[in-house]
Amino acid sequence: MSAVVNAGARLDRLPVFAFHRRMLWLVGLGMFFDSFDNTLSGAVLAQLLKSGWSTLELNSLFMSATFVGLTIGAAFAGWLSDRYGRLFAYQFNLLIFGVMALASAVAPNMEVLIGIRFFMGIGMGAEYVMGYGLVTEFVPPSKRGRYIGLLGLIAGAGVFASSLVGMVVIPNIGWRAMFVIGGLGTIWVWWLRRHLPESPRWLERVGRGEEADAIVREIEVEAGVTPYVAPHRPATKIGGAPSKSVSFGVLFSKGVISRTMMAIMLNVVCLFGSYSLTGWMPTFFVQQGMSVTKSLGFNTAMMAGFLAGPLICALLSDRIGRRWGIVLFGVICAAVGAVYPFLEAPVAVITCGFLLVSAVAVFLTLGLGGTPELFPTEYRFRGGGLAQMVGRAGLIVSPFIVLYLFENFGITGVIGAISGLYLLVALVMAVAGLETNKQSLEDLEPEVVDSPQAGAVHTTAQR
Repeated sequence: MSAVVNAGARLDRLPVFAFHRRMLWLVGLGMFFDSFDNTLSGAVLAQLLKSGWSTLELNSLFMSATFVGLTIGAAFAGWLSDRYGRLFAYQFNLLIFGVMALASAVAPNMEVLIGIRFFMGIGMGAEYVMGYGLVTEFVPPSKRGRYIGLLGLIAGAGVFASSLVGMVVIPNIGWRAMFVIGGLGTIWVWWLRRHLPESPRWLERVGRGEEADAIVREIEVEAGVTPYVAPHRPATKIGGAPSKSVSFGVLFSKGVISRTMMAIMLNVVCLFGSYSLTGWMPTFFVQQGMSVTKSLGFNTAMMAGFLAGPLICALLSDRIGRRWGIVLFGVICAAVGAVYPFLEAPVAVITCGFLLVSAVAVFLTLGLGGTPELFPTEYRFRGGGLAQMVGRAGLIVSPFIVLYLFENFGITGVIGAISGLYLLVALVMAVAGLETNKQSLEDLEPEVVDSPQAGAVHTTAQR
């Protein structure tokens, strides 16, 4: 009888131990600096606007160039990781990200900075696609929601750190130092992550069973668990032939298209809401007459919600599940967002803003973190990459939409539009959402009818 790998079942039966925590930090630190560099755009652009180095129109072009790069990066990372492996794609994109961040620090004018930002965005586009997906493939189902929240917490710390550091560094040293900090940090993480293991689930599906088995055995030995093969789940023979290639078209096949559309909707709203708040809030405050320093202070206090939100997610996600968590916090986002524009007292603005950002951060973490659970290993990252690609593509035009709303309706129009989108997603998820909580990735796989376009995928879905 031939030996089998059964990577998924073996990884799922492991206790959460030092290996998982180590992976959490190595993956999370990359997302930390991704968030840091994404968020610094708000503070940097506010300073560039105040100093006359840029204009609102050039600021919009800067943000759109970022989103074009992020869009390309997300799509490319999804294909690259499903084709050549998670680790290769992860490290390749992170290196681009770090080098371009350092190049941004020496940009001679706004036009050059916009061009560099485009290439930097390509590198950054992979981080969230890869980060949540990689952790999802290693962490046992019973703790997956908690680790999604903790990963979001580390990433959210990058948002808060960027706001805090920007408040101190930009007025005293200048905006260029922000890119130096982000670039050096990213290169450091790239070096630390060079020994991360490849995903055994992916190796098994592409026919590299011996490598998958070796990695799982190393993890089992470190965990003090005797190697075991679960008898109830299909397994790949060590050294066996890879599964039939699955084309991109499978994402639009009968058994998968509803999940693809759900993932796209979640990513569009998650990214639009998050970037509209973090990217534009300092500029809104400056345009309403605040000094840059005071604007950044207000923004920093509110951005602390990107710490509180993922922490709430880590505590609740495995209890209430991703589906109903998205419904609950979508409603909270809409409700708090409806009140926020009418507040005037500084304490009320900061307090309500903090609550709004916290709810947005929970929603963002659940939406982005839950996306990889919707797709099988063969095309998990292409599915997540497509969803983020469409979400990022929406962000290409979003700065101009936000600018139009702000100039014609003030901050009320901007927050009102965001709130409406959150409420819409909450309703859709309540009616048609898929619950992934505490289920193995293999049990969550949808049934797909064999076709020349989709390839053969024989799986079972459980709701």
